[in-house]
Amino acid sequence: MAKLLAGIEQLALARWLKASFVAYPVVNALHIISIGALLTSVVLMDLRICGAFRSLPHAAFVALLRRIALAAFAGALVTGSLLFSVKASTYAAMPIFLAKMALILLAGVNFLAFMRFSRATDSDEPAGGTVLAVLSMVLWTSVLFAGRFIGFL
Repeated sequence: MAKLLAGIEQLALARWLKASFVAYPVVNALHIISIGALLTSVVLMDLRICGAFRSLPHAAFVALLRRIALAAFAGALVTGSLLFSVKASTYAAMPIFLAKMALILLAGVNFLAFMRFSRATDSDEPAGGTVLAVLSMVLWTSVLFAGRFIGFL
């Protein structure tokens, strides 16, 4: 595993990010923008599932926010991978980084559970949807906090 992580750090893109005065801060800023868009869309979508914004059409509102969340997640995944590549060995050894990855996995499982319950009940608001929405907000907020701690440990 150590060789794999060291190899990631030696990729041309990782070396370029380390050497460039501009590239790393730009990628970092794009990561923060992606996380902001992801968390905002997830919280708004989950609040709608919990009963807020009743005046807005549920299906259209949630569908729009889901697309934004998925695009933002893709952006965060790409930029996060680039940031990881610069110090792969260091980050992979950090318990808080591993906790962040576990929280992202749990948030993904939560999303899949919601989608499964929605399809099984043929409803936009399945039984238990409120619990899953609250759990989603807690998980994604926890991912944000874990990510912020990475830079300070």
